Amino acid sequence: MKKPPKPSALEDHLGFWLRYVSNHVSQSFGAKMAGQGISIAEWALLRVLYDSNAVAPSEAAARLGLTRGAVSKLTDKLVAKSFITRKTGEKDRRYQVLSLSSAGRQLVLRLAALADENDAAFFGHLKPAQRAALKKIMQDMVSRFGLAEIPTE
Repeated sequence: MKKPPKPSALEDHLGFWLRYVSNHVSQSFGAKMAGQGISIAEWALLRVLYDSNAVAPSEAAARLGLTRGAVSKLTDKLVAKSFITRKTGEKDRRYQVLSLSSAGRQLVLRLAALADENDAAFFGHLKPAQRAALKKIMQDMVSRFGLAEIPTE
């Protein structure tokens, strides 16, 4: 009788190593954000708003790959923290526009510096060509599989 084939080990898979590193990078960054009282999802919304003067919640949802309900909850939290403002339309009260407050703009600068530090801590030992190659591989995979949701957890 033939022995059944031995199953592959966890460590045999690229996905294992990708997830292994990703979890540690993300957890480290999440801890840095939590230290500032901000979640990763809140950071993502703040960063989207930084690049725009004003964004409708539906546009922010589309950019982040989140539901409008999720963006609404994030907006409520960030408005309560005075990091963003929400204005309603004069003619149509259902229309809303989100913008960063001055405190929000300053926060984005601080959080971006933490993101840069986190990246340097995990990837700073790589040569520029290695970093560029790793980034290109990941971007190619995003494109190949049509991935659209920005990681917010």
